Amino acid sequence: MNPRIISKIMGMLFLLMSISMGSCALYGWGVLQFGEASALEESGFRGLLVGTAVSFILSIGLLIYGWKGGSDILRRDTMVIVGLSWILSPLIGAIPFVLCDPGLPLIKAIFESVSGLTTTGSTVMSDIEAFPKSVLLWRSVLQYLGGIGIVVLFIAVFAFLGFNNRSLISNESSLNIADSKFSRIADTAKFLLIIYLVLTLLCGGGLVLLGMPVFEAVCHAMTTIATGGFSPKNASIGHYDSVPIEAFISFFMVLSSVSFMLYIFAFRRNFKRLKLEEEAKWYLLMLVLCILAIATNLSMAGEGYSWSESFVEVFFNIVSISTTTGYAASDYDQWPLFSRMVLIILMVIGGCAGSTAGGLKMNRVILFAKLAVRELVLTFRPNQVIRVNLNGKSSDKNIHANITILIALSFVLSGLSCVLVALFEPGLDLLTVFGTVMATIFNTGPGFEGVGPTDHFGNMSNPTLVLLCLLMTIGRLEFFAILVLFLPQLWKRY
Repeated sequence: MNPRIISKIMGMLFLLMSISMGSCALYGWGVLQFGEASALEESGFRGLLVGTAVSFILSIGLLIYGWKGGSDILRRDTMVIVGLSWILSPLIGAIPFVLCDPGLPLIKAIFESVSGLTTTGSTVMSDIEAFPKSVLLWRSVLQYLGGIGIVVLFIAVFAFLGFNNRSLISNESSLNIADSKFSRIADTAKFLLIIYLVLTLLCGGGLVLLGMPVFEAVCHAMTTIATGGFSPKNASIGHYDSVPIEAFISFFMVLSSVSFMLYIFAFRRNFKRLKLEEEAKWYLLMLVLCILAIATNLSMAGEGYSWSESFVEVFFNIVSISTTTGYAASDYDQWPLFSRMVLIILMVIGGCAGSTAGGLKMNRVILFAKLAVRELVLTFRPNQVIRVNLNGKSSDKNIHANITILIALSFVLSGLSCVLVALFEPGLDLLTVFGTVMATIFNTGPGFEGVGPTDHFGNMSNPTLVLLCLLMTIGRLEFFAILVLFLPQLWKRY
């Protein structure tokens, strides 16, 4: 392991955090000079300024120590870099939440920061609109950084340092960079960043045209493309009570929940690869079928909804849950049990690999289903050779083992976490406990009952919040990149 190269890359990541937080501090200064010169906004500016300074000083120290560390990164180093970056960055991100008014206790501030960077969207804020605008902007920026992945942003923005290590991205997400056809990983990262920025500009511009104030449009554009779901409004998207805004945001949530590699294929006119795409097709089909099923269920439940009214009621919420964005337009906790069970399935599956969405990812679900069918066939035709393909390519045994272990780990950890939450929070009912774990480990945001779309996580105890922070990070990095940090073998010198 090379501690200097790890230090150098972590220093650059903290520098990126410092620049991002400094931009929000600059906005806070602008609000004080040209807008609301209040004590509330001054506290937000002060908190962001302190956070910027701390992040900058830390980055300089790490860069000085690691500047002569070279540029050759071993696979073990990448595991440490990715894991530590997602554990340490939220600590810096939490500083403004602690120092502003009304402020959050340290553990809750860290929870809010982790929820932002992992694009989970769960919140401990009971009154979001009581916080300074600059801090709410930082809250959205956190999700924007986490959406594309702070490691990917580092590669794209700081590629001039000479790093061209593919495992940094492959350990950060499920993105299949082998299909990109770019010779350098930095080129792939830059292209992904361009797509990310273009989608954000289109989304933000459209929301302004639909009548949303510029500040709120900027915040919602960032958290929509990041599929994070943080909103500067207490009622989330429901605050606007606008079907056009809900439909517009739904469109961009779907765009952000399919693999960004598809946009690269389209740009390079690789239509042959686009025709072979299975994951996006199955994902969109699942989305349509679930919308129709829940709309039908709601219209037949005796709640006074016609089918068309039910369709409007469920459309935005289902897209929000299936993309793991977590915006709320209505209280789905009031829906029939069947509809909520379908939501749980959507929550677990999530979006597509290589997108900003969370969950197990649709490609793993498809491959797991194909593996299950193959094993069933082999029970009565043991000598038959059956290839398991996805998107026109044959998958190997290593991928099969990875998928099986990951799915098993997700359910084992979910079960153990439910037991721990029940231990820490004896006053919660079963559905709240279950919803708490599912919403965090699969990065969805809101859960059910006590942590549903109209509630928050602020009433949880500190041990529970620490556990949920770990679950959000594990889910964001798809288990392995975080769990490997707890293996003694990783830290041993060979």
